[in-house]
Amino acid sequence: MASAVLTAATPVSAAAPVSAATPVSAAAPVRAAGQPEGAVSGCRSVARLLAVPEDSRGVDWLREALQVAVALELATIPPYLCGWWSVRDRTSQVARLIRRIIGDEMYHMGVVCNLLVAVGGRPRITDAAVAYPGPLPGGVREGVNVYLSGLTRPFVHDVMMAIEAPEEPLARGMNNSPGIGRFYDDLLGAFRSTAPELSARGQLSEHIGSDVLEPVTDLDGVERAIEIIKEQGEGTTSSPEDAFGDDHPAHYYAFGEIYHGRQLRQEDGEWRFTGAPVPFPDARPMARVPAGGWPDPPQRVADLLDRFDTAYAKVLSTLEAAWADGDARTLGSAVRTMRALEGPALELMETGVPGTRGTYGPQFRPPRG
Repeated sequence: MASAVLTAATPVSAAAPVSAATPVSAAAPVRAAGQPEGAVSGCRSVARLLAVPEDSRGVDWLREALQVAVALELATIPPYLCGWWSVRDRTSQVARLIRRIIGDEMYHMGVVCNLLVAVGGRPRITDAAVAYPGPLPGGVREGVNVYLSGLTRPFVHDVMMAIEAPEEPLARGMNNSPGIGRFYDDLLGAFRSTAPELSARGQLSEHIGSDVLEPVTDLDGVERAIEIIKEQGEGTTSSPEDAFGDDHPAHYYAFGEIYHGRQLRQEDGEWRFTGAPVPFPDARPMARVPAGGWPDPPQRVADLLDRFDTAYAKVLSTLEAAWADGDARTLGSAVRTMRALEGPALELMETGVPGTRGTYGPQFRPPRG
């Protein structure tokens, strides 16, 4: 069964069927001067990678494409963290749902890092970090503007659902830009045709969320890893009733339940958001982070922003070192540092922006920025 995308005009309270429609989108992202949309340092865009003839996609192509995949998976984590941190009651259904998805995305990033190491590459995680607001890395899903804010229904719709939108209704994505699912399909195809030797050396093993990250040493492992990424989240072509090894729907449908305030259920052969209520939680009113970051913040806010961004830079560099050294202990250190980001983030979210009803929040500014 083909998945589908809900239109932006669908009322929140409507018993909307999951059927093909206009893809989710947001305002056009800001493009940095002289930079192509979503450029990943040292890599071609996904469109250019997919334009390479299939018989010319060797190990070098795989390494370049996997670096773009690292950037794609990393790009989802900061906006999802902002949404999760903003929810006041962490025991709420929505908070637990978002936390599970964050764990999935961290696992996806670990998978593509392991795959890159398996073919003799090294993940450049600091280089992969993007600035917000902006497009998705690699130029996929052109027209989706990923920004940071607290949890609101527009944020769920325009960012979370837009990132995770199923592949089938989007064809090659909006404005003929490549879709994430097509990108992962071609990655898997290149693994099959190239049949590279896969080394376990330097790959990491770790429990991440509800998943177990393990070294990938054969083509069967590659196929399963990529299918998990697609089925759990972005790029899925599954029906809402399909789950990959668990009872959870793909991320797009889970975010749809938050947006519509109802769980999915099947009625007369159609999937609709008419199930049990999913109450929208009380959330800290973190305002949307403007392009370039918060202008002229008070000194206390500036200090918190600097503290957060310094810790974020350490998370990125420590993750990079973990895969460079093949050291699971270093990975554990990165995870602990990531947890420490929550403290300054919540302090920012409790500090009002002068002249507005909103509060500050983390910028996740890339170290090179």
